[in-house]
Amino acid sequence: MTAESPRWYKSSFSENGGACIEVATNLVATCTIVPVRDSKQTSGPVLTLTPRAFTGLVALARRADVS
Repeated sequence: MTAESPRWYKSSFSENGGACIEVATNLVATCTIVPVRDSKQTSGPVLTLTPRAFTGLVALARRADVS
């Protein structure tokens, strides 16, 4: 059995040089995880979230005041 590799992507709302993250949602169905990493340090650590925790992270980010 071959382990599936993460397919990383950034939001289309990301700006160049900004504080962005990348996610690999392709692993939700097979591994029930959502890996998250810093888009500027792609060889750095990866935070592994459950789908529910990732949904909470997105909801928190949408409510955050970034101004």
